[in-house]
Amino acid sequence: MPQHKSAIKRVRQNEKRRKHNQPQRSKMKTLVNEALETTDKEEAQEAVREATAYLDKLAGKGLIHKNFAARRKSKLAKHLNNL
Repeated sequence: MPQHKSAIKRVRQNEKRRKHNQPQRSKMKTLVNEALETTDKEEAQEAVREATAYLDKLAGKGLIHKNFAARRKSKLAKHLNNL
C-alpha cells in the first residue's frame, strides 16, 4: 500500500476513473461484436455506423488509443464490404 499522501490520493483517483471507464469499454466491445456478427447488409450498416461513432468518441476522450480505434474501424469496414 502507498505510504505518501499523494500516492494514496492517486490510488483513489485511479480506482474512480477505472469504475467510470469500464462500462464504456464494455459498451464499445459489445457494439463492435454486434456489428461483426450481423449478416444482414442493412442492419450491418447501421451497427457499423454506431460502433464507428462510439470508437471515435472514446478515442477523442483518450479512453482508447487512436490506432486501436482505427484498427477496429478497419475491421468493421472490411466485414461490411464482404457482405
